[in-house]
Amino acid sequence: MLKYKIIIAGAKDVGKSSLIARFCDNVFKEDMKATIGVDFKRKNITVKGAHKDISLELNIWDFAGEEKYRTLFPSYANGASAAFILFDTTNKDSLKDIDNWIEIIDENAYSNIVKQVIATKIDLKGIRQVSKKEAADFCKKYDWCETIISTSSKTGENVEEAFLDVVKKIIYRNLNTCESCGEVFNKQLKNCQYCGAKVKEEISPFKYYKSSSSLL
Repeated sequence: MLKYKIIIAGAKDVGKSSLIARFCDNVFKEDMKATIGVDFKRKNITVKGAHKDISLELNIWDFAGEEKYRTLFPSYANGASAAFILFDTTNKDSLKDIDNWIEIIDENAYSNIVKQVIATKIDLKGIRQVSKKEAADFCKKYDWCETIISTSSKTGENVEEAFLDVVKKIIYRNLNTCESCGEVFNKQLKNCQYCGAKVKEEISPFKYYKSSSSLL
């Protein structure tokens, strides 16, 4: 089974642990305790490819948002295939804070890491501080930020879709399909690791890829 590391970043109380709990265990707790240092969850998923289903193990790392714990983040960012950068739609300061997290990720992670900005707590419409336009304008400076995915861990809205979308991007960027045996393997290899056939051309595991993300 293919294994990929995903890191979850964002300020304190933006909902990182709640997002992971909803995705991994389909639960939500109003009194979710704050993460101390680093937490970890694992989930196996299967994605439908053009030629066969692709099974993956996701290792999801959750980091406390307090300043005193941020020294831990760079070492865990190294080797990650994807990063979720969260901000809380009811806290304007948390949007500004994503600059710091992205800077750390860019300095310490793989150059082809998948980065995705996530808006949380969209169910709390009555106390929202970050408008759709404000968030979109703020993220225009990131040339990789095509969409912002809106989520609610309380209702489950777009949580699974957010992870699935990022996983598809990971597969698209990192895997090739062997034209001889149909297995998927790392793009960096010159020969299929399953049948040994030489790579003549890149064949995407998907017939096509288009983001299914929901705009904020």
